[in-house]
Amino acid sequence: MLTKTVAPGLSDLPPVRSDSLLALIALANADSRPEKIDVGVGVYRDADGRTPVLRAVKEAERRLWEAQDSKGYLGGAGDKIFPELLKPIVLGPHAADERIAGLQTPGGCGALYLAFQLIRLADPSARVFMGVPTWPNHPPMARGAGLEIVEYDHLDRDTGGVRVDALLERLQDARPGDVVLLHGCCHNPTGADLSEQEWDEVARVIAERGLLPLIDIAYQGLGRGLEEDAYGVRVILDACDEALIAQSCDKNFGVYRDRVGCLFMKTRSKEATATAMAHLLQLAREAWSMPPDHGAAAVRMVLQDGALTGDWKAELEEMRQRIATVRERIASSDERLAFIADQYGMFSMLPLTREQVVGLREKHAIYMADSGRFNVVGIADEAIDRFCAAVIEALDGEVAHG
Repeated sequence: MLTKTVAPGLSDLPPVRSDSLLALIALANADSRPEKIDVGVGVYRDADGRTPVLRAVKEAERRLWEAQDSKGYLGGAGDKIFPELLKPIVLGPHAADERIAGLQTPGGCGALYLAFQLIRLADPSARVFMGVPTWPNHPPMARGAGLEIVEYDHLDRDTGGVRVDALLERLQDARPGDVVLLHGCCHNPTGADLSEQEWDEVARVIAERGLLPLIDIAYQGLGRGLEEDAYGVRVILDACDEALIAQSCDKNFGVYRDRVGCLFMKTRSKEATATAMAHLLQLAREAWSMPPDHGAAAVRMVLQDGALTGDWKAELEEMRQRIATVRERIASSDERLAFIADQYGMFSMLPLTREQVVGLREKHAIYMADSGRFNVVGIADEAIDRFCAAVIEALDGEVAHG
C-alpha cells in the first residue's frame, strides 16, 4: 500500500482577499438592468459610452500589420526606439541628459514593479512615503518588494485639494535614501493634484533631504495638458540627481489591453545609469523575460510620423476636454460637488458613505468603489443628469442600503 507524507503545500494556501475593484467589475457585469452605470472601471469613455481605439493608433496598427515580417524576440529591453521617442514628451528639456535611460515595460505596473525591486536592491532599508488614499496597487507592490511604507494624508476632504502640509511635515521624518512616491498628474483616486508652486516646494525638500523621488505618471495629457501635466516630473529632475519615473501609455494612447509603459531612471552619472540599467534588465528577465511588442510598436509608429503624432495630440486634447466638461456638469449640479471642477483627470471621490454607495448600486444600478471613487468619464452624456440626481438623492439621505 502506498504511504503518503502530508506536508504543507499548495492545498494549504489561505484564501485570497479579493481585489475590491475586480469584485465590483464582476458585480456590474452580472447586473442586467439596462439603465446600469458603471463608473468603477478605470477606462476612458466617450460621449456615447464607448472606449474607442484612437485614430492614430488604428492607422499605426494597420501599417504595422502590413510591414511587420517577424514575431521574433526583440530582447529584454523591448523596443529601444520607443522610450527614446517618449523622452521629449515626458522629460522635456531633460530628454538629452545622458544620465537618464528608459526601458520598455508591460504597462505602468511593470514600470512600478521594476522601480520597487531596484530600490530594494539599492537599499533594502529604504522606506516609501506614500499619500493615502492612493492607487490600490501601490501598497502591495511596495510591500511585495519588502519595503516599509510610511503614510500621510493626501486629500483634504473639506476642500477636495491636496494636503501638501501633511506631505511636507511627513517628509521631515524621512531619512536620506528614503523614497517619495508621487502621482505626476491626474491623481488616482482623488483627482487632487499638486500645483506648480507646491511641486517646486516638494522638489526642494526632496533634494535637500537626499530622498529618492518615484513619480507615477499614468495620465499625462488628460489633466491640464500634455506639457502642463509633465511639470512635476521636470521640476523633480531639475532638483534631484536621482529619480525614477514610471510612465504609462495605456490611458493617453488608449491601449489598455496592450500594456504599454516605460521606466525612466536618472542617476548621478552616465556610468552609474548603465550599471543600474543592467540590474533592471536582470530584474525584467526574472519577471517577464521579454516585454510584449505590439502596443509599444504602435505607439512608436505614431510618434515617428508627424501627421500621426498631430492626430494623436488632437484626439488626446478632445479626451481632456471631455473630462473637463463632464467635471463641470457634475460640479454645477450641487454645491456639495463643486470641488470636482477644480480637480484633474479621470477620477474623483464623492463624499458618500459605504452604505450610500451600496444604496446607489441597489436602487439606481450605479456602480462605484465603496470609497466613493468614481470614473468621471465612465458615464455617457445621456446618463450624466441621471447620475447626478441619484448622487444628490444619496447626499440628501434619501438613498440607503436596504
